Amino acid sequence: MSFPESIVRALRADPGQVAVEYGARAVTRGRLFTMMGTIAGGLRKSGLGPGRGVAMGLDVSPESLAAYLAAYTLGCRVIGVRPGLSERQQHHVLSNEVDVVLDNEQVVALLQGAAEPLTVEARPDDIARVSYTSGTTGLPKGCAQTYRAMSAHWSWGKPTWSEHTAELAACTERYLLFGTLASAVVQDYLALCLLGGGTAVIPEPGGAQLFPDVIERLRITATIMNVPRLYQMLDALRATPTDTSSLRAMVVAGSPLPAHRLADAVRALGPVVHQAYGQSETGGLTALTPDDIAAGILGSVGRPLPGVHIDIRDGEIYVRTDYMMSEYLGDPAESADVLVDGWLRTRDLGYLDDGYLYLTGRARDVIIVDALPVYAGPIERVLAGHPDVDQAYVVGAADDRSGEAVHAFVVPRAGHSPDSTVLSALVRAELGESSVPRTYTLVPDAPIAASGKPDKKALLELYRR
Repeated sequence: MSFPESIVRALRADPGQVAVEYGARAVTRGRLFTMMGTIAGGLRKSGLGPGRGVAMGLDVSPESLAAYLAAYTLGCRVIGVRPGLSERQQHHVLSNEVDVVLDNEQVVALLQGAAEPLTVEARPDDIARVSYTSGTTGLPKGCAQTYRAMSAHWSWGKPTWSEHTAELAACTERYLLFGTLASAVVQDYLALCLLGGGTAVIPEPGGAQLFPDVIERLRITATIMNVPRLYQMLDALRATPTDTSSLRAMVVAGSPLPAHRLADAVRALGPVVHQAYGQSETGGLTALTPDDIAAGILGSVGRPLPGVHIDIRDGEIYVRTDYMMSEYLGDPAESADVLVDGWLRTRDLGYLDDGYLYLTGRARDVIIVDALPVYAGPIERVLAGHPDVDQAYVVGAADDRSGEAVHAFVVPRAGHSPDSTVLSALVRAELGESSVPRTYTLVPDAPIAASGKPDKKALLELYRR
């Protein structure tokens, strides 16, 4: 079944089921379907349809969800505009094949129109979704997926669901929807809820959204979590015990999670933790399940999802899937750099062992020390493996003696004081002299970028002060 016809059928099949809970409001699947038709009708009258670009500058609400789904049924090129973009980044996004920019007030106005029958006009080879990268290495790049790719997607393409994906979907009875709908990850896990018959629960407007309180208060059964937010949640649970027993699945993604922190999460939350690996360019690639974790596999990001092919070339991970991006929108040079003979260069480093994928670093997260490439990822993993260290982040800075030098930022475990001499000896023994950090800086926590990932640019600025 093609996308978005699968969503249309799922909503039609059970119109009385609550699709979205938003504070005191309960929006049924039938009502969401009607909202989609009304918005689609208004957009069609504005000249939108197959192949036209609509940028979504929307909050998280039932109306916003209806707008996204309506644009997909029209066959539009749907561009998510995430909050926190700089003026330059926003101009870049909105000038890249965008015909209309939709905001919250416009969606409300569209809903005042007459309800119209909802028809699916999407064409398989048109671009369905453009998800922008975080832009940490420059301007964000628009990862374009076609409607054909979305139909084959690991989460949106229900006929392709693996056993693990179906089990995740079964956990989304009350799925916590938060963050931004511009995020492909947020959309993809929301798909499991909508296609699996669950309810998307949006925290009430203006209400506290801190973890883990929101899980107890709203009796959440499933959610996604980036690594920095997980750290904050575990810290909060240690300080104030909270009832998270309603939780049946929590997927951790976005950046590498050290094995000891994964073990901490399982001890705090029980066997509900999953780890996922993917990229904006590729969608989800691998999954580490609670069964894998229970078997003692903590350092891997899991096995490839069905339909995901992985090849390791000179230590770099290449992937091929039916749902990976077809291009960086409007950027043929960058597209040609990462799309090679039907494969996509992830620019991540790693290896396969017994079917499990292990990450070792970023190909571009490299520091040139005495003309030798030193990768930050392996150093961070060695440091984070020391019992006194909770988190570790490594950056490189210009150095008169060696061209660049390694600098480490360490978040100590509670009540511990890491010894830099001991840490250096550990790195030297594991990785060699060139990987030993020139300096160590103890920090209470890592700064977080707008993308939700640790902000290494901010750490570098901290070193330069």
